[in-house]
Amino acid sequence: MKSQDVVYVGLSGGVDSAVSAALLQKQGYDVVGVFIKIWQPEFLECTWERDRLDAMRVAAHLSIPFREIDLSQEYKKYVVEEMVAGYKRGETPNPDTACNQYIKFGTFFDWARNEGASYVATGHYARIGTREKKYTLLRGSDTMKDQSYFLYTLTQEHLAHALFPIGDMKKSDVRILAGKMSIPTARKPDSQGLCFVGDVSMGEFLSRYIPQKTGVVENMKGRAIGTHGGAALYTTGQRHGFFVFKEENIPHFVVSTDTKRNVIIVSSRKEQWATKNVALRDVHWISGAPSASERIVVEVRYRGRATPCTVTDRVGRAVVALDEACVVALGQVAVFYREDECLGGGTVSGTYLG
Repeated sequence: MKSQDVVYVGLSGGVDSAVSAALLQKQGYDVVGVFIKIWQPEFLECTWERDRLDAMRVAAHLSIPFREIDLSQEYKKYVVEEMVAGYKRGETPNPDTACNQYIKFGTFFDWARNEGASYVATGHYARIGTREKKYTLLRGSDTMKDQSYFLYTLTQEHLAHALFPIGDMKKSDVRILAGKMSIPTARKPDSQGLCFVGDVSMGEFLSRYIPQKTGVVENMKGRAIGTHGGAALYTTGQRHGFFVFKEENIPHFVVSTDTKRNVIIVSSRKEQWATKNVALRDVHWISGAPSASERIVVEVRYRGRATPCTVTDRVGRAVVALDEACVVALGQVAVFYREDECLGGGTVSGTYLG
């Protein structure tokens, strides 16, 4: 660090980003707090104004400059609209990874660097290391809050100019430190779920953008055994939210969805909805792809079970062979790890049952 290094900190209005800014200030950086305005639908209560006020209060408490950037249109296009399009295709997208890729470490990162920032900092629970002269992304020390999964699209350029000040801390210690520093948001509850969805369910949110109509539930032989409220609302492995006729009234799980026919296919047998073989698209490796023979682990959902596997990289695509069968849905994000190092990941484009 140089004494004149400027750090733009994304102040969300929460405690994590506030403590991040305070720690960087104590370390001697020239800190600038920035609030990123994102899109929210008109039919939900507006929360960004409260968050913006909390971010301003934090900046005032720390006596640091406060700036803001309106990325609502970018957020709507690259996060919300892409998510809705994914559900229309019968996929299960992850908008949190899209937000980091296109907003926080996309438009915001580029803007901050162009404005003269040496570094861009966020309140993510993740760490940055080095291996063989390359930067690496590591899990956060708090295993219950680790957010490296959502950051798998980061590049060497990002990591060279990124800071995660609370990556070595536990959430409980962040709260305690915020209280000692008299941070205005020290007791503010963590946000739950997707910020733009608010207090409604994902189904309710999607119904505003994807017309829903009752459809047929089919078993693996193609026989109608029940009804559902709209195929785009279901994901692989789901066992609730659809009706099965009384004579078939045993637990069933969604195996796949067919949004064109508005049909969901279900099974009562686990081996018919779990897979050991997964194809990925849009694959990104942070510091190089692993060898085809290397034993690593993959998580196919946030804080999901880390499953041993091998990966065959095919430049932007990959084939994953899992040691144990897992429930995997199209559009989900699969993220790879070597011990604590996040290697990269990709989007599930196909599965092969068995």
